[in-house]
Amino acid sequence: MPRNSGLYDLTSTYIEGEGAEIPKAKYGYSRDQRFDAKQVVIALVITPEGFPLAYEVMDGNTSDRTTLRSFLGKIESTYGRARRVWVMDRGIPTEAVLAEMRSSERQIFYLVGTPRSKIRQHEKKWLDLPWQKVRQAVEVKLFADAGELYVLAKSEGRRAKERAMRRRKLARLVRKLRAMRRNGPRRDQLLLRIGAARKEAGSAFRFLQLQLPREGEAVTRNNFQFRVDQDKLAAAELQDGYYLLRSNLLNEDPTVLWERYVQLAQIEAAFKSMKSELGIRPLYHQLGHRVEAHILVAFLAYCLLVTLKNRLQALAPGLTPRAVLEKLSTIQMLDVWLPTTDLRWLVMPRFTQPQADQTILLHKLHLALPQQPPPRIKNRLPDFPQEALRL
Repeated sequence: MPRNSGLYDLTSTYIEGEGAEIPKAKYGYSRDQRFDAKQVVIALVITPEGFPLAYEVMDGNTSDRTTLRSFLGKIESTYGRARRVWVMDRGIPTEAVLAEMRSSERQIFYLVGTPRSKIRQHEKKWLDLPWQKVRQAVEVKLFADAGELYVLAKSEGRRAKERAMRRRKLARLVRKLRAMRRNGPRRDQLLLRIGAARKEAGSAFRFLQLQLPREGEAVTRNNFQFRVDQDKLAAAELQDGYYLLRSNLLNEDPTVLWERYVQLAQIEAAFKSMKSELGIRPLYHQLGHRVEAHILVAFLAYCLLVTLKNRLQALAPGLTPRAVLEKLSTIQMLDVWLPTTDLRWLVMPRFTQPQADQTILLHKLHLALPQQPPPRIKNRLPDFPQEALRL
């Protein structure tokens, strides 16, 4: 695996308010499920260790598939050409961009997920191949096609997780439908409630078979029926835990490829941290330059957060950045002002002394507080005349 790897993904954050003075604020696909609000799209590149390399704020209606080409050029112009690997989710690159990355002129390496439909499409090529174990509960099959290496991975842990999530959604959906049938709403109300339940259930709704009352009929147990399509559910569960990766690294160790792809969770954690801990969701600014500045500050703060996280892994494993910041937050700097007999002020800047557990933490991190600053003398400011306060 080349030394230089980049994880690339996009997210969105919505604007509270009209956002009329924010040129990039537009309606688009909202990852926060706020389709009623304008948003901006944020593209981010980080290293496998989580260190951010670059970001860009884009129009809120930007399609994921239109961003990669410009980012490739931006990284090359900033950091120069190198033997990099771009790790991306399946919705990011187009076939045209992947062909450009494979071309002999650029030779940019990639590792990207593919839709599950591709698993069936290439079934004849991998069906008779042996499984290779790369982890305790992960096996892979390898096959080449049109200058690319395909890695079919099977994870028992992922299979159990996907099945449990689907069954929870189905169980919740069935409970809601049973409650609708007991309450006996009018047909129009029933359709509205089913629409809301369908939105919440997502893809799990397709495993349900519904019989709805005709227009004008009252809702009864006979004309409103539903059941889970067990055959369709069983067919879907056969594909649980499988995912297909493709790369132009033809001679790479499949274990390394799988581990690199799993690291995409790092960038999902980065977005989660920026949205929750660093406050870029939602944005309350109503001017474009303030939105850009807010996201810049959050990006810089995340750089510091990742630096602290990696420092903790080496010096104090088991501690999280949030726990360390909360522990050290009580060490504060303050100025003590004392009046003198000659009508001046003695100003003594002081930071609070660390407690025993804070001292141990600072020692573990190889950090030392500076010496207490020396005191200084300031002339006393004249009192504000009371007359000026009168209207």
